[in-house]
Amino acid sequence: MAFAVPLTAGAQSRMNNNEMRHLSKFNRLYGLVAGAYVDEVDMQPLIEKAIESMLTELDPHSSYISAKEMLRVQEQLDGEFSGIGVEFNVLRDTILVVNTVAGAPAESVGVRPNDRIVTIDGENAVGMKRADVPSKLRGKTGSKVRVGVVRHGTEGVLEFEITRNKIPINTVDAAYEVAKGVVYVKINRFGRTTVDEFQQATSTFGRLNGIILDLRGNGGGLLDQAIGLASHFLPEGAEIVSTEGRAVPKQFYRARKGGYFTKCAVVVLVDEASASASEIVAGALQDWDRGVVVGRPSFGKGLVQRQVLLNDGSAVRLTVARYHTPTGRVIQRPYENGKREEYYKAQRERMVAGDNEADTTSVVELPIYKTLRNGREVHGGGGITPDVVMAPDTVEITPYLIKITGRGVVAEYLYSYLDANRDQLKSEYPTFGKFRDNFEVSDSMLAELTANAATRGVEMVEEEFLRSKSFMKRQLKALIARNLFTDSAYYEVLNSEGDSVMDEGVRIVTNWDKIGKKILGY
Repeated sequence: MAFAVPLTAGAQSRMNNNEMRHLSKFNRLYGLVAGAYVDEVDMQPLIEKAIESMLTELDPHSSYISAKEMLRVQEQLDGEFSGIGVEFNVLRDTILVVNTVAGAPAESVGVRPNDRIVTIDGENAVGMKRADVPSKLRGKTGSKVRVGVVRHGTEGVLEFEITRNKIPINTVDAAYEVAKGVVYVKINRFGRTTVDEFQQATSTFGRLNGIILDLRGNGGGLLDQAIGLASHFLPEGAEIVSTEGRAVPKQFYRARKGGYFTKCAVVVLVDEASASASEIVAGALQDWDRGVVVGRPSFGKGLVQRQVLLNDGSAVRLTVARYHTPTGRVIQRPYENGKREEYYKAQRERMVAGDNEADTTSVVELPIYKTLRNGREVHGGGGITPDVVMAPDTVEITPYLIKITGRGVVAEYLYSYLDANRDQLKSEYPTFGKFRDNFEVSDSMLAELTANAATRGVEMVEEEFLRSKSFMKRQLKALIARNLFTDSAYYEVLNSEGDSVMDEGVRIVTNWDKIGKKILGY
């Protein structure tokens, strides 16, 4: 997470004589290569590699971002870009429209999900690499792009002229009621619009008794949005996080006035991919005995990066401080400078662990802190250790399932099924409620899917198929729901059964007085 960090006076310019000699040495080498090397040299990539190499010798999160990458990063944080408003995939060299953004230019002119984009501004788009598609479809607001699409059941190529406009990038994926007065909210990252999206999503449900805040897979984002979200659950003035570094004065960030949910039950779901801003929110609610944290120990990214723009539009994110939770816990897990591969390898191994042994054994050795209201014991040592630690759900995730998903078999089947059945599905299930309660993925649908997989070289493994069968049905139903309705519909189907972390969160929040309060020490 990068944000403006106040540095002490002279922190950037103050160098001792030894450091000045090092800089002079580097400048001397640059001059020699640029002026005396046998061939003419493009110095930009050499400088970029030198910067990257320097930063890799520091902590795991200091980084260099090229000018091109900065444009994408800024879009993600700003929460919008200018384009036509389609979600797409590339299957067998063809750009497939997965979905259209409601009210966006593409939907307005008649582009539909499952359309195949075959031309862009008169040029052949078949065979275009996925990474090249955004630059063709995005552009300045008000500019136009012509796309030609092939549609199932329609002859020839349909031509659309689309005027680009601002397209929102939502950070709240889902919000739906899991029980009377209890709402589930899924946040994928912390962008500039997250708090506004959260407020808008929750306001549609009236008075709430409980919230399940799903931060699993949320890698973080903007600090001010983490502060704003946590402020909804804590009393005004409560410390949320603090920062401190060698050149950064200690600073406290506190809850703002006007939190909407300072009284209702709260469960926060986290996993190994929950990092940075997610850990700030989860840690603050845990330290104040305000919410029960459920899931797997979080990533442990608690280093503060100051983003410095360079003269070509690129940027450096340099670590200048560490985050501390209100009890004083360091969020950052241990690391050694210059050993990034070992740092991330250890995390990857923990994410794919088939049991909970690594988490439970390490918890015993972690330092203990006392929560601020009830004096409960919580663990430090990096990351946020949940109040209720859950083993990972790995039984249904088999190598066979991973292969048919990773090779695009599931996606291909989904789109062919929707091509043939979309109108019937829309007629039979006009609302998501009817679809959720009545539609079922049949065995014959799975038979077609596995047959398609065999033609793509993924042979049936009976034992693995049987283990994954219920998940495959739930996944297909969720994907169809997303295509016909909304992202929220996707999560409602996917969370409906088989997600032990979600099930535990629902159990706690719907039995708050007996279970939730007991966990929090009330």
